[in-house]
Amino acid sequence: MSYQPTSPAAVNPRGHACLSFDFDGPSLWMMRKMTTAAPVSRGEFGAVAVPRILRTLADRGVPATFFIPGHTIETYPDVCKMVVDAGCEVGLHGYAHEMNALQTESEERAAMGRSLELVEELIGAAPTGYRAPAGDITNQTIELLLEHGVVYDSSLMGHDYQPYRVRVGDELPAEAAARWGPESPLIELPWSWTNDDYPYLEFVAFRRMIMPGLARPEDMFANFLGDVEWMVRDVEGGVATFVFHPQVIGRGHRLLALEDFLDQVADLGVHFSAMGDIAAGVSAGLEFGVET
Repeated sequence: MSYQPTSPAAVNPRGHACLSFDFDGPSLWMMRKMTTAAPVSRGEFGAVAVPRILRTLADRGVPATFFIPGHTIETYPDVCKMVVDAGCEVGLHGYAHEMNALQTESEERAAMGRSLELVEELIGAAPTGYRAPAGDITNQTIELLLEHGVVYDSSLMGHDYQPYRVRVGDELPAEAAARWGPESPLIELPWSWTNDDYPYLEFVAFRRMIMPGLARPEDMFANFLGDVEWMVRDVEGGVATFVFHPQVIGRGHRLLALEDFLDQVADLGVHFSAMGDIAAGVSAGLEFGVET
């Protein structure tokens, strides 16, 4: 049962929650040149966690979108097939979690082309969505996405509940006002670090800094739920995007907290939607995220 994007029949006035999972595997650590056994094993745990996450979603009939690097598809083909067989949407996430801003045009084109081929082979269709590794896209990235016919991106933070069109060709001179480029056909489904599990929960020791993480997941989900509650109260048909990483959220106490969060969101009358369905709705002229 592979995912097929469809336009929502109508905008849900109480809003939509989009659950997304960045299944990075070892590629996240490879990008940081942390390839000894310990960091790589953290990426390996993502493959352990995915089946648990899929069971949690299936138990509640909740759709989700997975953004999967090409390297993960090659490394864990059976686990990635489980994602597709569960009916989840799969979007692009680079080949090996490359940082777009550090790539040349030819490097980025090659990585995107390779990841496109792998995702298309996995799902049997052209992918419609993209999330940049580390959430950073450039004008070069936008132009490549448009060239390849990608429908939506989820890498920017210019809104919290309202999809919008991505501009291309912005200029930010040091001593003058910003010069915004024209809107492109690319739809943005915005996210935020505030609604991402990684900074709350993941401990990472870098050479010059430590990201402590390891917060109580209940505290993180209290923040997430507060954003949903405000959306329900003050926004007509809003879209709230949440970003998870299997290697982070997939441990026992965190999964218990995720289950509670999903139940609380459902109790508010919010619809869970795959990101491709929201993008299809935007393309069809539906209006999401109108503040009341």
